[in-house]
Amino acid sequence: MTSKRRTFTKQFKQEAVALATAADRPVSEIERDLGLPRGLLYRWRRELASDGEHAFPGHGSLKPDDEEMRRLRRENDLLREERDILKKALGIFSQERRR
Repeated sequence: MTSKRRTFTKQFKQEAVALATAADRPVSEIERDLGLPRGLLYRWRRELASDGEHAFPGHGSLKPDDEEMRRLRRENDLLREERDILKKALGIFSQERRR
């Protein structure tokens, strides 16, 4: 039997990191008290430090930088497809002129 994966809100994560930062207890003890897996608070703290307000975007949401990267990749794929179509059309029309 598998256990269901728990999800935590952005607010819970921020408060847990604040508690771990302000407390004079070991992080492992705080994780145990909150019922968190080992090392999770360290990861949350690292994400909050690197991404600031954009940390923990939520289910299916992307950080603004990642969203922009995704949009640009889609646009790039579309432009490549259009270029390939135009190359093929150019080849077809240039063959017709030679005949």
